[in-house]
Amino acid sequence: MYTHKLCERAGFTDCARQLPSPQVFTNGVFDLLHLGHVRYLQAARQLGASLVVAINSDRSTQMLGKGPGRPVNRAPDRAALVAALQCVDLVTVFDEATPIELLQELRPAIYAKGGDYRDRTLREASLMQQWGGSTVILDYLQGYSSTSMIERAHHICSMEKLT
Repeated sequence: MYTHKLCERAGFTDCARQLPSPQVFTNGVFDLLHLGHVRYLQAARQLGASLVVAINSDRSTQMLGKGPGRPVNRAPDRAALVAALQCVDLVTVFDEATPIELLQELRPAIYAKGGDYRDRTLREASLMQQWGGSTVILDYLQGYSSTSMIERAHHICSMEKLT
């Protein structure tokens, strides 16, 4: 089972400190989990001894402007799906727009983000440097995104209505 990998935000730092170092931290919405997410998380895990993932809450996902009706899957479901992946060691849900507070508390060795981000545009990258941590931008797997999955589903539904 994977439920031991789920940790409430309030006890997250204590849970994470029990994991082996160096720790890799990443965050995201992870709505409509797809192959791009899985490959990204697998690559992030290879950077260290443990992988800690923070999932944006439903409220913080809406703050990010992902679009109407997003997220499709609620935070507890998204967290459970990510926790079920073998490469993931710990998952929590956070309510802020950015993971700055979590990073400051945990101080991981590595902060990983997908290739749709750039190091120089991440506030988290300069924060990581304060304690000697590094930020790694992982390759983006083209053709995979939750948004494109939603758009494809809408297209299929509209085509079915025409027939």
